[in-house]
Amino acid sequence: MILKDLFLNCVNELSFTEDNVFEALCLFEDILGFTKEQIYLGNIDASENDVSKLSTAVLRRKNNEPLQYILGKWDFYDLTFSVGEGVLIPRPETEMLVDFALDKLKDIENPVVYDLCSGSGCIGLTVAKHRKDAKVYLLEKERKALKYLLKNKIDLQLENVTVIFDDLFTVDLSLFPEADLILSNPPYINIDEIETLQKEVLFEPMTALDGGTDGLRFYRCLADRWCHKIKNHGFMALECGEEQSKPIIELFRDKFIESNVIFDFNNIDRIVTFGI
Repeated sequence: MILKDLFLNCVNELSFTEDNVFEALCLFEDILGFTKEQIYLGNIDASENDVSKLSTAVLRRKNNEPLQYILGKWDFYDLTFSVGEGVLIPRPETEMLVDFALDKLKDIENPVVYDLCSGSGCIGLTVAKHRKDAKVYLLEKERKALKYLLKNKIDLQLENVTVIFDDLFTVDLSLFPEADLILSNPPYINIDEIETLQKEVLFEPMTALDGGTDGLRFYRCLADRWCHKIKNHGFMALECGEEQSKPIIELFRDKFIESNVIFDFNNIDRIVTFGI
């Protein structure tokens, strides 16, 4: 089969997705290794192996497996991270945590940063990549996610990162020096709402989604256990779900001098920040 015809068939097979042309291009470039120019050239024959590999990938996508898992990687900020089953997929709105971090750290030499519930490590590792003088601590308790976190650390060749395999609720806090900044994208979905999520999202680990009966379980822990680890003039920034910013700020009301909300590109409250 001519490559261009195979591509058009793939676009048609993926018509159930929001952006089938983009997804087809991703599969051709990352699974088969063809460029956009080669696809549209029109005179390249696809091998039986190409057809077979593509059919397998398309079938996985038809079964609602996220494109990112099929590709095995995804871009975040200006880096590429390995992802797969058992780890939360990096999302564009989470990049706002990195923006906040890099801005607040710009005048601090040798800062100490935590990335709690770090998953793939996309938040903390991106900060570490941009601030080579920072000492970044990443905490993750799920073994499947830890596999990707460690791989990403190695792939990005980062020496200024300490990975701790432990639980946010029970880890010995003496393992962490005082922080200039604490970052986290914790699980924040109300457990009763999880079954209403998109089928692709349900492929992601439940432990990265389930925020308890009101979605605030992890924020309570952060407020109760972690605030005292922040230096004077330090900050905390937490991703949250829609309409969660007000109850989260209330949880931290007596912990910080100031609090702010950052809204995402859909005007949804997405990041809650605190300063001492």
